[in-house]
Amino acid sequence: RRFLDCVEAPAFPRTSEEEEKRLLHMVVVGGGPTGIERTGELHDFLEEDLKNSYPELHPYMRLVEALPSVLPMFSKELIQYTERTFKETRIEIMTGTMVKGVTPSSVLLKPKDVPEEEVACGLVVNKRGLVIDDHLRMLGAPSIFAIGDCTSTSYAPTAQVATQQGVYLARMLKLIAKRDALENKLQQLTNANVEGEDVTDEATAKVESIKRNIERIKLKPFHYSQQGPLAYIGSDKAIADVPILGREVLSRWGRGNLLFWRSAYLSTLFSLRDRALVAGDWMRVKFFGRDVSRE
Repeated sequence: RRFLDCVEAPAFPRTSEEEEKRLLHMVVVGGGPTGIERTGELHDFLEEDLKNSYPELHPYMRLVEALPSVLPMFSKELIQYTERTFKETRIEIMTGTMVKGVTPSSVLLKPKDVPEEEVACGLVVNKRGLVIDDHLRMLGAPSIFAIGDCTSTSYAPTAQVATQQGVYLARMLKLIAKRDALENKLQQLTNANVEGEDVTDEATAKVESIKRNIERIKLKPFHYSQQGPLAYIGSDKAIADVPILGREVLSRWGRGNLLFWRSAYLSTLFSLRDRALVAGDWMRVKFFGRDVSRE
């Protein structure tokens, strides 16, 4: 809704040129796969669909990343290809730039070795998240677990990472429940032994057995197994680093790689119904365009 407001407002005759320029300036914060794909989708929506309704539209998109390059988990070749593609589609990439603040009408940027700059914009898309430890527990609240792209970690916010985190967390919660049950049972036996006058050898053996079982339960930290990153970069183009025999990597890019990206995406869906719905939506967009109406 906010995005469409920024696009529709400049069409009104009373909108000043300065305000029109601000509204049509889109800033995406975060140069990982999620930020790159969001930027690509916004570009496609503007160029392929909204331009038909607003031919006078002249949007300006900017991607901001604090690290020295976008997509740090990809090979250098694919990073350079993405940067060239964005340059061809008039999307500016600002690396080594931190976001110091965001207001409803501007964003405060701090490039490396350059004074802070307040940039007027109509829309800011921020891709930051919750901070978690190696066991996926939220810092400051160890009873709360978080996975996927709602978190801020060294891993890319992709479906591959979230799937492996989900499997890990399910196993860890099962171990935690088992450990808690054993600790409760140990506490009950300990209390019974304290209250009783005679402690039998059998009761002592049970206590020692439970202690050994508790010690065997090890909560190992999460480790991500890289299966090869993929990302859609807009204009019907996708990039992928595909591991070969567990080693480095076959880099793929361009329009032909879009089919590979979509096939991999569909393979991660759980049901045939979901796959049919997603594939049908892609076909609908290809032949009829995206829905530009709003509820």
